[in-house]
Amino acid sequence: MTYLVNELNINWRCKHTWIRSSKNTGWCLLGCAIGDIGTILYFQLMGIDWPVWLIMTLAIINGIITSIILETFILSKQMELRQAFKTAIGMSLISMVSMELAMNITDVLLTGGAVIKLWVLPFMLFAGFITPLPYNYWRLKALGKSCH
Repeated sequence: MTYLVNELNINWRCKHTWIRSSKNTGWCLLGCAIGDIGTILYFQLMGIDWPVWLIMTLAIINGIITSIILETFILSKQMELRQAFKTAIGMSLISMVSMELAMNITDVLLTGGAVIKLWVLPFMLFAGFITPLPYNYWRLKALGKSCH
């Protein structure tokens, strides 16, 4: 129980940790956005009429896959490719899924469906960034776990 209390009582005012977790979240957002937005845009441009929930599910899966690929590439500069892939796979799925859900919910709320418009992108990206950021800060500060 003491361990849990110590994890909850972390210093939320550490500028260094906010910067580091913001950078980690930004890289994850880039990877997720490529697969997520690319999938939605593909369905939109090709005129494929699938249910919104199905397009969003596929977009989330593709976003996670592209995030893992990008993270593997980035980490391969610091370690062996096999270890980079294992590290990327071991990243927090909670963070990636919350990011993806935030982006897709924002898209649906603002456009009424699985629709990519230039004006909605900043809102989607902001929601995708800000949603997992406190969790990523906590994970870095309390557990010392980071993807880079």
